[in-house]
Amino acid sequence: MKRPERWNALLDLLARDGRIDVEEAAAELAVSAATIRRDLDELAQQQMLTRTRGGAVAHNLSYDLPLRYKTARRASEKQRIAAAAARMAEPGSIVGLNGGTTTTEVARALSTRGDLSAPGGGPAVTVVTNALNIANELAVRPQVKIVLTGGVARPQSFELMGPLATGVLDQVSLDLAILGVDALDTVQGATAHHEGEASINHLMAGRATRVVVVADSSKLGRRAFARICALDEIDVLITDTGADEELVAPYTEAGVRVVRA
Repeated sequence: MKRPERWNALLDLLARDGRIDVEEAAAELAVSAATIRRDLDELAQQQMLTRTRGGAVAHNLSYDLPLRYKTARRASEKQRIAAAAARMAEPGSIVGLNGGTTTTEVARALSTRGDLSAPGGGPAVTVVTNALNIANELAVRPQVKIVLTGGVARPQSFELMGPLATGVLDQVSLDLAILGVDALDTVQGATAHHEGEASINHLMAGRATRVVVVADSSKLGRRAFARICALDEIDVLITDTGADEELVAPYTEAGVRVVRA
């Protein structure tokens, strides 16, 4: 198990139990106690948990692993989901992307589409995003016009939030909003851990003609703290083939088109 995966697993344990015991975590993750101690020390240095004798207790950031450590989790599923989402963008369209590992993969898939080009090398698609890392990746792609919102950056997700971000989104119209979420269920709809991100994502969804949620199967049937949008505001859900028919049936019955990539 690689370090990002271990860190993700350790923070999941904290979110579940509120504490970590070194020996128990070592047994659960099938690694040495010394490895767990080093991981906890490094996580504590980043203020993501509080070290205790024999383990650690939850810090207020423990539920939300920073984006740079999430990339190893379900990477192949996210790449397939992203490729399916990127195919939904028509040449000349305006696409909204929020932050997150899956939408970062969507941005990469968009930027490498061979058919997405314009005469003379000009932009063939416009991407509106509040994610600094996505803007950074797409800024060098001549076929993509990138529009970055203002706002205050959240280090965990590289997303810009606040009134400076909403001011830009209030002024644009989107053909397609492709949204990564922390959880999706049939009652609460799409939700996020952080209320500031949820607010921006809600506004992005409201500015779009079509809303596409990209979420791997681990996020289905779950709820997070803050609502992004209701289920009836979502047109398409793209998930992975690990989502069986019983899991996706409630979304289909609610009128959401489900694509398993």
